[in-house]
Amino acid sequence: MSGTTLDYHNDSISLSVIEALAAETDTDPIELEPLYHVIDPEALDQLFQQGTATDAAVTFPYGGHTVEVRGDGTIIVDGTVHGRS
Repeated sequence: MSGTTLDYHNDSISLSVIEALAAETDTDPIELEPLYHVIDPEALDQLFQQGTATDAAVTFPYGGHTVEVRGDGTIIVDGTVHGRS
């Protein structure tokens, strides 16, 4: 399975999650329900900073979708791996 690798100095995992959800739902990111309604974006970013164990993972529901974030920076929405633009 191919995935996404984060540039921990320039990217935040929470913004990447929003981009993946927007792509999955074909919705403008601005029109999505704020991520903080379902998970703390700052805590998510801190959890997946450089040095995070690659076997770490967080799964949470978002608007009828299942989002998984892995320690290697991979973001999966409803089983679909989303790459970075």
